[in-house]
Amino acid sequence: MSNVATRSRTAWPVDKWVHEFFGPAAANEWFPAGFSPAAEIVKDGDDAVVRLEIPGVDIDRDVKVELDRGRLVVSGERRDEHAEDTDGRTLREVRYGSFRRSFAVPSHVTAEAVSASYDSGVLTVRVAGAHAGSTAQRIEIAR
Repeated sequence: MSNVATRSRTAWPVDKWVHEFFGPAAANEWFPAGFSPAAEIVKDGDDAVVRLEIPGVDIDRDVKVELDRGRLVVSGERRDEHAEDTDGRTLREVRYGSFRRSFAVPSHVTAEAVSASYDSGVLTVRVAGAHAGSTAQRIEIAR
């Protein structure tokens, strides 16, 4: 029995093609590098509230919140380094990765309506008035 591990690759580098053809934004969304933080979206009155779990980031240096062409975009990079000395040996772990999450917002939303805060590893982004004037309408299902 052999202890050799094999790695299979696709014959066609789809992620590279998407990056070249559609641009880096599409490539990052379709083939994310790094990790994708968990997100929760809730309605709070007329506001939409997005919460993302991104513990261990330097929020001022490594996270960006933007409103771009009708999308709320949260992107950044997580860098986590940990070193431990035991019995004269050093164990060092380094984890890093970029992330990008985007969410559609109504066309009437401007940057002034967006606010963000960070507490205990959770980024909270509030989009004021995102649901203002909107009501759900039931669509009949044809049989």
